[in-house]
This record gives sequence, structure tokens and C-alpha cells, in this order.
Amino acid sequence: MQDDAQDLPATVDALMDGLRSDLEQLAAIPSIAFPGFPAGPVHEAHDLLVRLLREAGVERIERIDLPDTSPVVYAEIPPPDPAAPTVLLYSHYDVQPPGDETLWKSPPFEPTPIEGGLRARGIADDKSNVIAHLGMLRAFGGRPPVGIKIVFEGQEEYGSAFDSYPPTDPDRFACDAMVIADLGNLRPGTPTLTTGLRGAAEVLVEVRTLDEPRHSGEFGGAAPDALLVLTKALGTLHDVHGDVAVEGLRREAWTGTGYTDDEFRTLAGVRGDLPLLGSGGLGERLWSGPAITVIGLDAPSVEHAASAVVPYARAKLNLRFHPLQDPHEAQDRLVHHLLSLRPFGVPLTVTPGDTGPGYEAATEGPAYRAARTALKEAWGEDAAYVATGGSIPLVNGLAQAAPRAEVLLFGAQDSMCNLHAPNERVLFSELRNTVHAMCAFLREYAADFRADAPR
Repeated sequence: MQDDAQDLPATVDALMDGLRSDLEQLAAIPSIAFPGFPAGPVHEAHDLLVRLLREAGVERIERIDLPDTSPVVYAEIPPPDPAAPTVLLYSHYDVQPPGDETLWKSPPFEPTPIEGGLRARGIADDKSNVIAHLGMLRAFGGRPPVGIKIVFEGQEEYGSAFDSYPPTDPDRFACDAMVIADLGNLRPGTPTLTTGLRGAAEVLVEVRTLDEPRHSGEFGGAAPDALLVLTKALGTLHDVHGDVAVEGLRREAWTGTGYTDDEFRTLAGVRGDLPLLGSGGLGERLWSGPAITVIGLDAPSVEHAASAVVPYARAKLNLRFHPLQDPHEAQDRLVHHLLSLRPFGVPLTVTPGDTGPGYEAATEGPAYRAARTALKEAWGEDAAYVATGGSIPLVNGLAQAAPRAEVLLFGAQDSMCNLHAPNERVLFSELRNTVHAMCAFLREYAADFRADAPR
């Protein structure tokens, strides 16, 4: 490929049939790295990617094996000259389980054509972005204008020891910029740079009030009902508007781009004319402020309910917090709030669980300048800045390994692709433009980097 931007669209267009074929082959592999699922398909996907990288001209390919972790594909292409920067490219080849397959319009691991794209589990998250990286390599004939380090993870969805591995091997992950391709655009056709990730923490809250169930007619009204105690405690986590009421959790106004209320209602599947929770802009409710969700509740089921006072109940809470708030501080705020309560005079047992830090990117460096130019070239309009309520724990690990590197998050997914849900899909337009944008980014970044280099 020539460096001339006028040649790039035709080069990418000529690659699309092959990229579609490779995406179909990769998406047909049920590479689910969760307990209880066979490991064979994960290794099959790993081996396919190694072959595709070799065919794209990558000579140095390694396999990183960590305890209880699916293999990580690691590859390098040396810089074309000492003045060129090095860019690390990340995506993952494992996928979520399909869930209830009766909700799918076609078998989840049979890539199926839809209007403008393909439907399959993992085809957007994150196999489309794996293929976008390969498309970039092919566009440059395996010799891009920068040094390249490639990381294709095999257990991102479930989590693994790899999340904290990069800081232990900083030389391997040293780079000037990194492109984390595990997300995409706010909406199809809107080029998007994600600049913030909310952190996450879990908390378990339990209540034991009786030795065993007691007849609700004889004992109800005086014997403390554990489920009533628990629900009264959970009711204190939010105010009358639905905003989080736990003190000390950071919340700021969001100044970037965001969803409209109607878009969010459609994406979330909010029924009828029900209100959205909370006050203020959607951006601060979703990205720059806290959210607490009850993700699990142990209590007698309605189907098997007995006329008895409930002796024990527990709930698992998921806390999302501001990208820059310390995860342990945020978790401690929630724990302290719950421990300070004594609903009906009954103490709660509160146990902190896992935490994961958020991330907020610096956006004024040469890599971001190059990315803004590249995304506008590919999509024809200026890039939007958004954050995400989801967490990508590895981002912090990579940032610690290469603390001076600029971190860019963009890719071929979009917010309407049904990731982690039935009928996940990817659009060819987003895949095509992502390949174009990655090529243009490397071209622009290499030129800018050389221009800024001391003479």
C-alpha cells in the first residue's frame, strides 16, 4: 500500500472479501474460556490466529502461557527504522457463552448474513477487532510504518492472571502508543474514541435473624424477617430520584458526547413510558458517576414460598464508580454505608469482593492527534469522545507496563451490536472503516512522531 491517503480506501475495499471469510471462520469456533466449557475450541481459535498472522507477514509470534489461563498470542514486527514509534495492538479471541439459544434467530456459532453484516456470538466482541488488526497488516503488506506489538488474549471475558501480568514483564509490552480494540462506536457511523472506563467492585451483604423459619402467623410481626431487613437496607442505596445515596462516591458532569434518552431507552429495552433512573445527564449517570446494581438475591422463591418468617437472606451488589476513584476507596464507602445501618435494629454482615480500577486517558498527545485525523478520514466526520460503564481490567495493567504510552480505545463494535446478548452482530461498514482508521492512524502517527523527534 502506498502512504498516500487517496490509495487507502481502495486498498481496504479490496481486502474486505478475504476479511469477511476469515471472520466467518473465526466466529464459527465456540472459543468460550469459561469453566465447564471445552478448552479445545479456544486452542483452535488460537492456532487459526497464529496461521493468519504468519500469512499476513508476521515472523515473530510467541505464545504466553500463565496458570489457569488460555494462551495469549504475542507477536512483534520491528520498527522500519530507529526513528519510528512502536504501537501495541490489543484484542481478544475468546467469547461469552451464548446464553439461552432459543432467543437467537440463528445458531450462535453459525455466522449468518444479516442486512449489512453478520450475526454470531463473539462476532463483534471481539473477533471483528481481531480481524481489523489483521486487515491493517494486510493493507501494509506486513510492513507498517511503525513497530508493532500484537496481543490477542484468550480469556478476557472470564478474567485471568493475564490482567495483572504486563507490569511484571514491562520490556515485552513497552510501546509509545497502544490501540485497545475491545469496543467501538457510540452508534453506527459515528467514529468514537472511548476516553474513560468506570471501575468496578463487588460487595456481599447478608442477614441472619432466626435459627430457622418460623410460622408467619404465630411469629410474624415480632420475629425479625431477614428479607425485610435486607430490602430495607438495599432501599437506602438510592434516593427518591434513583441517584446513588452512598456518600463519598465521586460524580462529575460529563462533557463529552452521549446517548439521547430515546437511544438509551431502545438500547436498554426500557418498557413503555417507565422513567429512567437518576437525575442529571445520562453521561454522568452512566460514565462519570456511580451506579449500584443488585446482581443477585438469595431468598425463598415465590413458587416455593411457605408461610414462614425468613431467617436468612443475602444480596450481591455490583458497584461501578468514577474512572479516577480508587477502587478500594469506592468499595470501602459502600461497605461503610451498609455497616452503619441497623435496619429494625438488626446488624448486617458485609463482605467486600473483587475490585477493578477504572481508567481515564490523556487525550492531547500525538497519538490522539493522529487518531482524530484517522477516524475523520475513515468515517467522514469528527470523532466523538465517550466513556463506558464497562471495565477492561487489562487496560490498567498495560498502562502500568508502559506508563508513558498513549492509550486509545476504538474498534469495530457499536453500541447496538448486542454484545453479551442474543443475536450479536457486526456491520461490514464498521469493520471496513475500522481497518481504514487503523491504517490511517499508523500513517499519521509515524509521520507526526518523526516530525517531533529531536534532530
